[in-house]
Amino acid sequence: MQQPHNKLRRLRRREFLRTAAVGLGGTTLAGLLAACGGTPPATTAPPAATTVPPAAGGGVTATAVRPVTTAPAASSGGMVTQRTSASATSSASGTVTFAVSGDTAEKEAYGKIVAAFNGRQSRVTVNLSHIPSAGDYIKRLTADLASGTPPDITLMNYRRFAAFAARGAFEPIAPYLATSGALQSSAFYPEVISAFTRGGQLIGIPQNASSLVLYYNKTLFGQAGVAPPKDDWTWDDFLAAARGLTRGTERYGVGIAPEMIRIAPFVWQNGGDIVDDLANPTKLTFDRAESVEAIGWFVDLQTRHKVVPDAVQVAAEDDESRFLNGRSGMFFDSRRAVPTLRTITAFDWDVAPLPGRKVRASILHSDAYLLTAASKNKAAAFSFMEYANSPEGQTFIAQTGRTVPSIRAIAESPIFLDPAAKPANNRAFLDAIPIVRPTINTDTTEQIEGIVNNELKRAFYGQATVTEAIGTAQSRTAELFKR
Repeated sequence: MQQPHNKLRRLRRREFLRTAAVGLGGTTLAGLLAACGGTPPATTAPPAATTVPPAAGGGVTATAVRPVTTAPAASSGGMVTQRTSASATSSASGTVTFAVSGDTAEKEAYGKIVAAFNGRQSRVTVNLSHIPSAGDYIKRLTADLASGTPPDITLMNYRRFAAFAARGAFEPIAPYLATSGALQSSAFYPEVISAFTRGGQLIGIPQNASSLVLYYNKTLFGQAGVAPPKDDWTWDDFLAAARGLTRGTERYGVGIAPEMIRIAPFVWQNGGDIVDDLANPTKLTFDRAESVEAIGWFVDLQTRHKVVPDAVQVAAEDDESRFLNGRSGMFFDSRRAVPTLRTITAFDWDVAPLPGRKVRASILHSDAYLLTAASKNKAAAFSFMEYANSPEGQTFIAQTGRTVPSIRAIAESPIFLDPAAKPANNRAFLDAIPIVRPTINTDTTEQIEGIVNNELKRAFYGQATVTEAIGTAQSRTAELFKR
């Protein structure tokens, strides 16, 4: 059995060059950088660049990023077409703070990229601020913004950034990209660029292009005599597999949270929608026939078919832990689960696309680096953002397993599609990108999701009918769409 990969392999520049060349079928790193909108390595060192040894444990020796010397030029439409021959970073210096949330694996991943950046140059120092809880992270950011002391850079999901962007919390990033010699927005998947564009302006640099997928216990499938998922499997195929894997309360077929971001793809697949107009939503549309049918099917997984644990069992052991412990055959999540799943040694596992129905659809999961408008050292902050999203920076994060690179050339090379690293079917994430859809991204998304999630849980765990839950969700969110 293939052993899990628990640690990020330290990638020296020479190794990166070799990996990139092999990963692109013999294409040189110069070609990779050009594809990513960057400047290929020159035959002689650029005049303003310096080469410095890495910090201890940084594992990178590379030409330093050169900070911005002048205010960036404006660009139209949030899409960058202008590039200059010089990098956007020639004399910035100082200390900046980069704030993230998430589990220990995520902290370690971003700690490595910060160490690599700090080790490759001496002008800018980045301090990492980590808050484990996503809720506490948002509260802290809100308080820091109110006091005028936010972190210089924050990492945030597209579903959360709109509420802050509406208050002018973030600096539009397209003008900075327009002067960057290392990044160009056309190198990124358009689906993630669109998610972080507001009012025609690109607000953040997308860091990943993930989606909802299904993880499954290959060993358990074999033992139970259940056929593994196929690329074109259906809702009926999925339910049959879940039933075949379930053994009373000792083992369940699947773990999935009754939340808006989990149910949305099934609504879309059934021809329904979650709001009336994604660009300018005025109400939920869970009460339409296609949506009602999809929600009913989803709720039946627990209330009727019993292939999902009930509320008491989930409180005692969450879905991810149950899958890790071999007491659940399937588990729905985004790419973020991979570093933890790579610690599994007791069984083999892989990833599969979502089952489909009338149409194929999944939901976008994407975060971006955001530059706070109140940052007192924007040039220095952008120099780190530029590095973190360069081919070298995205390679670091991709090898942790945490993300699906937002730069197409990295995602579609063996840097991400590494045959030696689980899951074996990494291609499933890339195949999902053309069919991903964003969910609502408004000033009140968090409150809307909170109400919807509460009602979905009531229905999912038998405390309300589907009709009652939908009616309450529709009425209680109505006012939030008017703000």
